[in-house]
Amino acid sequence: MSAAKPSALIRYTALRLLIFVGCFFVAGVAVHFGLIPSGLGGSNAIWVILLGLVLSAPLSYVLLRKQRDEMSQQIVAGVDRTKARLDANRTREDAVQ
Repeated sequence: MSAAKPSALIRYTALRLLIFVGCFFVAGVAVHFGLIPSGLGGSNAIWVILLGLVLSAPLSYVLLRKQRDEMSQQIVAGVDRTKARLDANRTREDAVQ
């Protein structure tokens, strides 16, 4: 994996946020025009946020599969490098004694 490649975690998070904002906008428009019932009293903003979250979760799960796989591969590679460094340090300490 090349060091110049942008972080998969940042890319996944940005895309996930973009999907949420889109769903939030769609839910807000739908509530505004009465296609979806509005919240009770002053809870309309919370209702629209919850609708945005509920709509964006399955969309993100399906649409961001490739990015999620890249992110997990990048995380596993980092963990493996850290484990190798720790093992190298441990054996070096054992050799000194």
